[in-house]
Amino acid sequence: MSKNIILSNQEIQHKTKRIAYQIYETFIDEQEIVLAGIASNGFIFAQKIASELESISSLKILLCEVKVDKQNPEQPITTSLTCEQYKDKGLILIDDVLNSGTTLIYAVRHFLDVPLKKFKTAVLVDRNHKKYPVKADFKGISLSTSLLEHVQVVFEDNNTSHAYLS
Repeated sequence: MSKNIILSNQEIQHKTKRIAYQIYETFIDEQEIVLAGIASNGFIFAQKIASELESISSLKILLCEVKVDKQNPEQPITTSLTCEQYKDKGLILIDDVLNSGTTLIYAVRHFLDVPLKKFKTAVLVDRNHKKYPVKADFKGISLSTSLLEHVQVVFEDNNTSHAYLS
């Protein structure tokens, strides 16, 4: 199956910067926010957004890695921060691709057990194939793809990150 590049490294950088500005505008009244990235690519994307936010704002940013079993999302979800560390703060749940919404909805459910000031979601690619009523508040790109197509985001350190459709 062929790979069609849908986002180049430069486009990913631009979309990350735009999302960082949108997050800053939304949380401008806050002193501290939590960027909770879903393990592996979502967490890498959260780190990239954190880097952009640090360059444009004075917000204190707490990074949190969220581990979800994507094959069995009902399994307990673990986070690198304790509930007390994100309680009563603004939190943005971040993933690379929003496919069916399963991973995001289970991760959202996890954070609903703790009072938060504001709760938003961000994704780099929104596939528009949701099984659950979940949406991304901040998104890099929306794609209407067939269910047989697959979107993959590859984050690399040497400026060759990209997203492709296969």
